[in-house]
Amino acid sequence: MSDLLSLVQARAGAAPVRLGLILGSGLGHLAAAVQGVAIPYADLPGFPHVGVSGHNPNLVIGDLEGVRVAVFGAREHYYENGNPAAMRPALELLKALGAEALIATNAAGSLRPDIPPGELMLLSDHLNFSGLNPLIGEKTDARFVPMGDAHDPALRAALRAAAEAEGVALPEGVYTWYSGPSFETPAEIRAIKILGGDAVGMSTVPEVILARFLGLRVAAISTITNMAQGMSDEKISHEHTKAMAPLGAAKLERVLRRFLRGV
Repeated sequence: MSDLLSLVQARAGAAPVRLGLILGSGLGHLAAAVQGVAIPYADLPGFPHVGVSGHNPNLVIGDLEGVRVAVFGAREHYYENGNPAAMRPALELLKALGAEALIATNAAGSLRPDIPPGELMLLSDHLNFSGLNPLIGEKTDARFVPMGDAHDPALRAALRAAAEAEGVALPEGVYTWYSGPSFETPAEIRAIKILGGDAVGMSTVPEVILARFLGLRVAAISTITNMAQGMSDEKISHEHTKAMAPLGAAKLERVLRRFLRGV
């Protein structure tokens, strides 16, 4: 980690980072708004290998709305290589850069008619429907991470306040992690609904677990791109997700920028 940290600081400066952002589908352009340095993941030893279209695999470090941030333009999903801990080196670097918190974003399917495509959902909690865990194999007792307040109440309150100031609806709900890459069946969606899930997606939960393991505070927001399978007649596909993501992403960018101005 020391070599990776030195490499990044040599290119982006040694000033500590305050906050990390992981960008989901439709938010890649936000990285370009950062006044700083973009470093391709390919230049960073141990960094995730991202192979999902619609993501921009650069680490961007610099100022956004007056806050020094580290923006991860892409994430490696479990379904790409079967590694739930793929984002661990990136988050370990974020911690080493001095960050205290992480805001994760994602694209998700909604199980609630009152949160349709184009809207946002603030994660109040999550369901690990996949049963996988990025800390499997960790040798220390630090692996027993309490998850009662995994989605930080103070960060959530600040994000809700930012959304209200921007006139953006930001209902809270439970996000469910499905491993992918195939989409869920109608029966699986019915099961998730019974379990208390409000949205479903293929990311974020491993990052939340890893961030809490590293001592980072966490909040996350979903951009709703579709209704979950069986909830409507729309055809679900990755192309559909990419096409719909910018609708909610424009609102999410406003919320994130307002949030940063209050940090």
